[in-house]
Amino acid sequence: MTGSGFTTCLWFDGQAEEAAAHYLSIFKNGSIGRATRYPEGDYPEGTMGKPGDVMEIEFEVNGHKFVGLNGGPQFKFNEAISFQIPCADQAEVDYYWDKLSEGGEKGPCGWLKDKFGLSWQVFPSELVDMITDADPDKARRATEAMMKMSKIDLDTLRKAFAGE
Repeated sequence: MTGSGFTTCLWFDGQAEEAAAHYLSIFKNGSIGRATRYPEGDYPEGTMGKPGDVMEIEFEVNGHKFVGLNGGPQFKFNEAISFQIPCADQAEVDYYWDKLSEGGEKGPCGWLKDKFGLSWQVFPSELVDMITDADPDKARRATEAMMKMSKIDLDTLRKAFAGE
């Protein structure tokens, strides 16, 4: 076997280059790689780009490799696949929530869809410790508080966890 690691391929309908630039504007640790363009040729109508359009664009965000593929309108993102962003504090939750939900759709329990339809889970990493706590009452209170939220509010979670 050759190669190492994984690359996530994200299927777009003509927006791969825009999406790569968008994600790089949000996640400061990243870069754009090679772009492959559609060559001259005959393609099934409505399935691909025109000759010269970006077919694929490589980009990396926080050490994770992606390929944005402009494959046409056949496939859409759904919640079956999402990217988790465990955050250090509320300021980081607010930053990613605001940036990624802009033009998208805010969902329950820290979930959102960005303007391209890609699903994200934005939450304080502390949440995982709370909802898996050995004390079932603390874990239940934290879980119940989370279930009532759209964007996760760390102070409210901490109070629920503590029984306040």
